[in-house]
Formats: sequence, structure tokens, C-alpha cells
Amino acid sequence: MNVKIVSDSACDLPTETLHKLNVYCLPLGVTIGGEEFEDGKTITPDQVYSLMRDGEAPKTSQVSPQAFRDAFTSFARENQPFIYFALSSELSGTYQTAKMIEQEVKEDFPDAHFEVIDTKAVSMGYGLIVMRAAELAAAGKGFDEILEIGQYLGNHMEHIFTVDDLEYLYRGGRVSKSAAFVGSLLRIKPLLHVEDGKLIPLEKIRGAKKVLKRMVEVMKERGSSLDQQRIAISHGDDLENAEKLADLIREEFGTKQIEIEMVGSVIGAHAGPGTIALFFLNQPPK
Repeated sequence: MNVKIVSDSACDLPTETLHKLNVYCLPLGVTIGGEEFEDGKTITPDQVYSLMRDGEAPKTSQVSPQAFRDAFTSFARENQPFIYFALSSELSGTYQTAKMIEQEVKEDFPDAHFEVIDTKAVSMGYGLIVMRAAELAAAGKGFDEILEIGQYLGNHMEHIFTVDDLEYLYRGGRVSKSAAFVGSLLRIKPLLHVEDGKLIPLEKIRGAKKVLKRMVEVMKERGSSLDQQRIAISHGDDLENAEKLADLIREEFGTKQIEIEMVGSVIGAHAGPGTIALFFLNQPPK
């Protein structure tokens, strides 16, 4: 029996891709205007961005314990081996909840064969890990091999991103109010990255045009074998700039595989419209 790959909706893979790769995806929650929605199921990213532009401030919630319990128990009862690759534990409590349910289910089903893994990744950085794991599973690769490669990708995945308005990061507690105010006033574009699963400011750049060029420069500094990799770009309802970044990368490195997707509802609720994020490996596996 092939290994089943499980993810949550913060991987920002579209529904068609998840179906094609046979990935079981658990939705995180989004609350807007007093209504609760399931990310990717009952609300779409473009709906979230539209409401945010109208002044709404969405709140998000992790995957519920019961959703994990139902999924994990169902697979265990069928003797289906699976690996749940989770959103970074530094950005959500989802991983910790999954680990708690993992213990419960393994007590009830001592022979169940599954693991819960912290990818330390988010958005399409996380999505690239899920895609590769699912492809390996479809090819009939073993549990331990998929686990090892998935963990390797998580440890070597670079996240470089910018946001259009620092106000959204301020609301999420990522920057101070004074930094958000000054940044908006001076049109400063922050460049951020993810380090050991945590969101870390990298540098400040004045002007939107310069930021895409700088993202490519950082990619060159940190990446290797960039022409051979599948990389990803995700955007907060800003396909034009995502495609501009992709063109710059093709010109600079000759990269052929570039996945471009919209930042999903949950991650977008924190980053806001106009976000541009770039994901690549600093050291592809041999």
C-alpha cells in the first residue's frame, strides 16, 4: 500500500493539484465579519483579499483537534501508512495539536504506521515539500525514504518575501506600529525570510521596482543549482508582479520549473494583498 501524504491548507496548493497528487488536505479556519470559513473549501483567497481591501480584518484558526482525530483514526483503522507534513510550528499551533492527537491515535491503534512532521515552512515553500512527497508516494517509494526527503527539503527550503502594506503584519504582531507607519509613509518595502520556521525581517528596500531585483540577488546568494530546481512564487492577488519575478528568474538562472500560485486565505490574512513570496532550496538533494 502506497504511503498517503497529508497536509493542511497553509501549503497553498490549489484544490486541483491536491486532487491530482492524491493529497489529503485539512483546512485551517478563517473568520471574517463574524462568519467562520474553511480555507480553500468555503472561502477563496480572492474573496479574502477583496474583503481586506474593504477594511475587514480576518482572524485565523488552526486545524481542529477533532478534524485531526477523524482523519488519523480513519487512516489507522484502514492500516493506511501516512505522513502528515505540517505548517511551521513557529507560525501556528497546528503542529502541536497534531502531535497531541498522534499520541492518542497511536495508543488506540498500536500498529498504526504514521508520523507528524514539522516542515518549518509555509505557503508554497511548504507546498513544494508536499508536492515532492506526494510524487514519491505515487511512485511507490517507501515510508522512510519519503520521510527523509521531506525533512531534508524542510531544512533546506528558503522563503524570501515582501508585503505591500506593513499594516497587515502589524495586526498580526510581526512588526511594531511605528515601523508599519514609517514604512507606509516612506514607501519602504520590507524583505523578510523564514529562519528555522520563524518569520524574520531581512532588510528594507525603498521602492517596489527594486524589491523584485533584490529578491533575485538574494536567491543567487543563497541558492544552488537553480536551473535544475522546481521553485515557487506565491502572490497576494498580484499575478503581474509574480510573473515579473518569474521572468527575472528565468533570465538570470534559466530555471524551467516555476510554480506560481496565489497565497491562500489563511496566510494571506496575515500578509495581505500585494504579497510576493519566493521559495527555493539552498541545497537540492543529490
